[in-house]
Amino acid sequence: MKTKNIEIVVAPRQPHFVGDGFRVHNFIPGVPQLSMKRMSPFIMLDYNSKFYFPPTNTPKGVGVHPHRGFETVTIAYKGKVAHHDSSGGGGVIGEGDVQWMTAASGVLHKEYHEENFSKTGGDFQMVQLWVNLPAKDKMSKPKYQGITNDQINKYELPENGGHIEVIAGEYKEVKGTASTFTPLHLLNARLLKGGKAAFNFPATYNTALLVIEGSITVNDDTNVPTNHLVLFKNEGEDFHIEAQENSIVLILSGEPINEPIATHGPFVMNTQEELVQAVNDYNNGKFGTLED
Repeated sequence: MKTKNIEIVVAPRQPHFVGDGFRVHNFIPGVPQLSMKRMSPFIMLDYNSKFYFPPTNTPKGVGVHPHRGFETVTIAYKGKVAHHDSSGGGGVIGEGDVQWMTAASGVLHKEYHEENFSKTGGDFQMVQLWVNLPAKDKMSKPKYQGITNDQINKYELPENGGHIEVIAGEYKEVKGTASTFTPLHLLNARLLKGGKAAFNFPATYNTALLVIEGSITVNDDTNVPTNHLVLFKNEGEDFHIEAQENSIVLILSGEPINEPIATHGPFVMNTQEELVQAVNDYNNGKFGTLED
């Protein structure tokens, strides 16, 4: 098998706030080399690097807002988020948990720091990923997958190297917990110092990793520090990583959806006409109701 080499290592951009509860570095599509088309099916990646929020009696977050045409995937590393949507989904995303919301034909959504976390304060660290849907599924019924950490299938690495959490897709015959509309892999590698993990994805898949904690070496020759993203070239299938210290690495790889992308804020469709329809449907109350 041919090695999948690095195309670029990307440092985190200047952070900005989404609402008042999420201090994020935007990688997709804010970095020019990480456009929606280049990274398909992953069309947005916001990373809330570790940030301390002081105690407050008023939970911080984002009020009611719509989505149509894609899925939102929230992965919690530190802190807790409470969320609700107009299709009846909701709950608390705790440390190590994943929330996979299929907005599809349209939902209203809100997400805030969980009440007890807000009162005590603490470190907050999360990833929100938007996964595009193919045209045939964009207007399907919304659904929700709340995945607690103990429900995530795991692969134990040899030599006490740590383990791989298989959120979606597959790793060495361990199947991912989440169901997806198109072929993709979403993995958390939780490595102990000196731990090693090898990965194999098709050359045509768009593949990247984000160092959440610690630091790693990729393919024996490139050191990648905390909060940096690695984009791989679309050639070769294999790469491997080694933890220079205890590390957490988010790995994403997916088959591109080779269809037109038309976006307007929280709507991701295929044509401008569909975007106009989305706005009209939202204004006409077709996304349901949700109290702020």
